[in-house]
Amino acid sequence: MPAADGRSCYRPGPRQPAEWRSSDGIRGVQERVGTVASLWRYPVKSMRGESPTRLEVDARGIRGDRAYALWDHASGRVASAKNPRLWRDLLDYGARYRQEPEAAAPLPPVVISCLREPGDAGDGELCSDEADLGAYFSEVFGRRVSLLDTPPEGASLDQYWPPVEGRAFQDVTNALELPAGTFFDACPIHAITTATLERLRQLEPRLDFAVERFRPNLLIAVPEGVAGFVEEAWSGSCLQIGEQLVLRVDGGCPRCVVTTLAQGELGEDLEILRATARHNGVVAGIRLSVVTPGPLAAGDPVRLLP
Repeated sequence: MPAADGRSCYRPGPRQPAEWRSSDGIRGVQERVGTVASLWRYPVKSMRGESPTRLEVDARGIRGDRAYALWDHASGRVASAKNPRLWRDLLDYGARYRQEPEAAAPLPPVVISCLREPGDAGDGELCSDEADLGAYFSEVFGRRVSLLDTPPEGASLDQYWPPVEGRAFQDVTNALELPAGTFFDACPIHAITTATLERLRQLEPRLDFAVERFRPNLLIAVPEGVAGFVEEAWSGSCLQIGEQLVLRVDGGCPRCVVTTLAQGELGEDLEILRATARHNGVVAGIRLSVVTPGPLAAGDPVRLLP
């Protein structure tokens, strides 16, 4: 499959382990830039996800990622923690699949759990094939919602921009139209490196830049001695991960209010976003799109294709 600019990325065979070739025949040497350290998939938009050791990537993105979402009937928009005034509590809930999603098959049921103290309303687990999750979350949020697995045409969400110096919007809420046929915000796959997280920790040591705040699909561990916001330099190139998967680096990933919200054991902290703005123009991580589908596993080498 060709990349966005017409180039394609060539997956080397067993006799060519370190060679890349563009669609016009130009060859280059692959550079190993890291290793897949961890993976995440988020079955329900804006809920916490699951962290398997292996995932399948198809043309849409990671199979089963953001495949479900809550639909708010009053606003006619997707429920998202990007609008924390209404939906911040979505991050109290975790979602996982009962079975692994299969290609060209209906989505398997999704199991929802809540990280509240035992005995509080809402603790325990619910499964989408055994309970009316729309009715359950309608009661939780005090407004009518439905659990969808098919994005409505023209689906959008509300996003709140907190007061963070350097952003175009300050303390306002506006609409974000989602890519057609998906519940993604902007891109199919998101990655961040250990170097970026470590650089933020060095610059602001009092803050907790836990990787979970950034909700990536993959954390890439870079070689020892590599430092800084390194992944942004990969923009416009492709990454080969493992033996088959090739992803296009579409650019840096601007961060939003979700990085500041309480989730799991992480407390709310607006300074996370302000620090990202101060030191890297509010960007942390990269946006990726699929060139060649394939499996993705923890421990896979990550190579940069020129």
